[in-house]
Amino acid sequence: MKKLLIAFANNLGIEYVGIAPAGPYDDLKEILEKRMVRGLKCEFEEDEIKKRIDPSLTLENAKSVIVCLFPYYTGKIEMANLSMYTYGLDYHKIIMEKLEQIGNFLTSRITDFRYKAFVDSGPLVDRYLAYKAGLGFYGINSHLINEKYGSYVFIGYMINNYPFEPDLAIEKTCIQCKKCIQACPGTAINGDFTINPFRCRSYISQKKGDLSQEEEEILRKDKLLFGCDICQDVCPHNERIDKTNLDEFQKNLIPFIDCDELLMISNKEFLRRYKNRAFSWRGKNILIRNDKIIKK
Repeated sequence: MKKLLIAFANNLGIEYVGIAPAGPYDDLKEILEKRMVRGLKCEFEEDEIKKRIDPSLTLENAKSVIVCLFPYYTGKIEMANLSMYTYGLDYHKIIMEKLEQIGNFLTSRITDFRYKAFVDSGPLVDRYLAYKAGLGFYGINSHLINEKYGSYVFIGYMINNYPFEPDLAIEKTCIQCKKCIQACPGTAINGDFTINPFRCRSYISQKKGDLSQEEEEILRKDKLLFGCDICQDVCPHNERIDKTNLDEFQKNLIPFIDCDELLMISNKEFLRRYKNRAFSWRGKNILIRNDKIIKK
């Protein structure tokens, strides 16, 4: 059944698919507890650690977790003022559609098959799952790094009740050259494979409300209005990577947004034009705010 799963996923353009065990993940629990003590948890993360380490609390009788990588690198565009992961159509929708296709395929072949699929918003730690599934290794900037596509990958996963045989984690890390630490605008990379999300430029660019003077200073260190690619741009593991093999991330690219245009349109019109883009989820006012700060 695992071979059928991989073959079907490959037919969908998913080159990397692996299986993570169903937990509980005691090693991850220790890591998350230490992050909590250090105040490194942000509001985008699941509050309850037990839900982050035990798939059975999300799907009863969970037996394994299917994990898939979705590369999105299309090449650096100098005029861009948006993070590379937002160039294409909203990855949440594209990935979820493919995961649901996998779910339907397995449901038709496995009696009483049940699953829950997630992209970004799930309770588990997606990079940890991808690591446990043998799809990549950790960078010191906390990104997952794949040998072929570097760290420019999205992760989707499916908690399910079939005992697929788990894959083995890749027991290595990045070369720890520390270029990402030196280049990070907010000095958010701690050097121990953790980051301080509250000093991360990407996090700050998506934060609601007024920014502090320190946050504004961090934001002004780059031209991107949404997100940040700096720690990935300087990473040696991303120097000779392949571009994405997925058609969905190769076309309809929007690397640049004109904030003068945004000032002239309503919120409703903004959503009509850009609701199928990942950079739109916070609304147009966040982009306008960031543009004003960067141009100060």
